[in-house]
Amino acid sequence: MMQCEPLYYWIGSKPIWLQQDNPCEWQGELTHYQQHASDEITNTMMKGNSELLVWAVCGAGKTEMLFHGISESLKHSKRVCLATPRADVVRELRPRFQKAFPETEIEALYGGSEQKQGKGQLIIATTHQLLRFAHAFDVMVIDEIDAFPFHADASLPFAAGRAAKPDASTIYLTATPRKKHRKQVQSKKLSAVFVPVRFHGHPLPLPILHMCFSLKKSLSQFQAPPAFLKWYNSRVNPNRQLLIFVPMIELAEKLVGHLVDQQLVAKEKITSVHASDSDREEKVIKFRENKLTLLITTTILERGVTFPSVDVVVLDAGHDVFDEAALVQIAGRAGRSPNDPTGEVIFFHDGKTDAMVEAIASIKQMNKRGRKL
Repeated sequence: MMQCEPLYYWIGSKPIWLQQDNPCEWQGELTHYQQHASDEITNTMMKGNSELLVWAVCGAGKTEMLFHGISESLKHSKRVCLATPRADVVRELRPRFQKAFPETEIEALYGGSEQKQGKGQLIIATTHQLLRFAHAFDVMVIDEIDAFPFHADASLPFAAGRAAKPDASTIYLTATPRKKHRKQVQSKKLSAVFVPVRFHGHPLPLPILHMCFSLKKSLSQFQAPPAFLKWYNSRVNPNRQLLIFVPMIELAEKLVGHLVDQQLVAKEKITSVHASDSDREEKVIKFRENKLTLLITTTILERGVTFPSVDVVVLDAGHDVFDEAALVQIAGRAGRSPNDPTGEVIFFHDGKTDAMVEAIASIKQMNKRGRKL
């Protein structure tokens, strides 16, 4: 799309959306803190013309907290949009919502998606897809408002505002709110509900900082540093899958061969993934189904994806691409299952950065707040 290309929107009669008596068939139970957040979300969605920030730690179960509010919205013939910055998250959410709302017309929109019409009553889309809509939704849910590119591209919040009806309700979801939203909450310009504990009640795994003097030299040769190899061979639970985050695509791709050469893992059990990888959906599914033992990734998988039992490593955690929010989200990939809530999180670095220190302080603060409840 070019700047000079005209955009058109419908100004005819308003569509009438399906009114369902009992649209949600999810049978799970919410914790006390999830239920409190769910009630606030539902009240905001029903009230209209209002905003709510849901500040919930990684693994708190934000998706399940939305179900009741969305169900009530569909009962009142409302149209709902759940927008998120990452296509991988859209692909993960669509089957979960289709299972919970089997009779609802749901569409998943992202670059390259098979569905393209955008006429569903419940739309799950990347935030870029919101440029296609004007005054279309009664309820707008923006997931991961702190994530790139939503927080860095002014056109995306503008598109979200235009896609919502003038009297729409807007729900913002985040585990790591930016300073802007924290100030709005503190000044009471933005209503908020806080969920400081994971759904299984265990604290967030606390990252361990591992100094590695040979880090840059090893990575420049597309090799894992000796400190990582030593840690790998002495892991607390070697049966866990391993998710390795690196700052560059080329490093992700070439590190695969090195780890195979080191006989850490069989060739068919390891791969890499990044934003421009045409097979990334298939690879993530294989990792989730435990067909892969080790997955090397860029920050494309820092948030919104769930794996039941993983250890998490960041190689070159001091790189600029790993800011505080990214490191907190990356750490949040571990320990998400009640059957294995204590995955290891290791930040390999050659010098501590403010981002590392602040990320660990943030996780400690959330865990401390959770223990008080």
